[in-house]
Amino acid sequence: MRTDRGQERGAALLTVLLLVAIVGALAAATMEKLNLSTRQAANAKAMEQARGWSQAAAVMALIRIQSVRKDPKSTVSLAGGWSDRPFPLPIPDGVATARVHDGGNCFNLNSLVVRSGVDTYVVRSAGVTQFARLMRLIGVPNGDSIAAASADWIDTDNNPIAGGAEDAAYSGYRTANTLMADPSELRAVAGVTPQIYEKLRPYVCALPTTDPATVNVNTIEPERSALIAAMTPDTLGAEEVRRALLTRPETGWSQVSNFWSSGSLAAKVPGGAPGGTGVTTQWFALITDVTIGGATLRQTGLIDARTPQPALVARQWGEGA
Repeated sequence: MRTDRGQERGAALLTVLLLVAIVGALAAATMEKLNLSTRQAANAKAMEQARGWSQAAAVMALIRIQSVRKDPKSTVSLAGGWSDRPFPLPIPDGVATARVHDGGNCFNLNSLVVRSGVDTYVVRSAGVTQFARLMRLIGVPNGDSIAAASADWIDTDNNPIAGGAEDAAYSGYRTANTLMADPSELRAVAGVTPQIYEKLRPYVCALPTTDPATVNVNTIEPERSALIAAMTPDTLGAEEVRRALLTRPETGWSQVSNFWSSGSLAAKVPGGAPGGTGVTTQWFALITDVTIGGATLRQTGLIDARTPQPALVARQWGEGA
């Protein structure tokens, strides 16, 4: 009888201990969920504040651009060190900075086509030729076919041009048949490997227009001289353009013809300044970084400066810097 009672007491004790363990585990789980919800709410609030301050930094960037050029036809150079110089925006409990640089010194992928109607695009042969030449200059293999496939990706018909690729060349997806919104779309084009995209990325952009980008000889980095060389016949190399850019005056050239008449360029391009280069800037790139309440947010944007009042026409958000 005593043994049975002892066993009953032992079983009761084990039951109590088991209940205590279960209640403790439930309490710990509840506290963890509560802490997680609290952190999520705090992060969401901080992110909302970061977005607001990022917008304010973008407004400051527009003001800075107005100080860099008086009107859309003003000569723009690197004088004053404005390009990519971070300027802070004082905010409580955080840090916000904005940077701007010339956003038009690139090959506009959307210039591979020309608009022929409402949401209708046809291939621009001159753009395909220039893109292929750019890839030859920077050592990208199969540039001719990649240029053709890129144009086919954007144009609205389903008839591949010579060396190009339309829907039949892709497995599981179709060509976009519209303008690219971001250069990263180039990665989906036939023939573009991750290695090729990484090599092309510093040279390409996707402006919201089919007009070719105008490269500003006063702001382009000499290391990207292939962009200018690609606008000329194959007799001109990127190294010759790079050497000419290294002679750039501190305040830039007042006219683009002054650049093309410098050094050996005059002999290589006897017809004068080709289209596609200038001394003005029509597009600016914007980068804002905001850190507040433990949250970090980066905004990249594109500013259209073709009109007297520059405007932010595209932006992307991304957490982290």
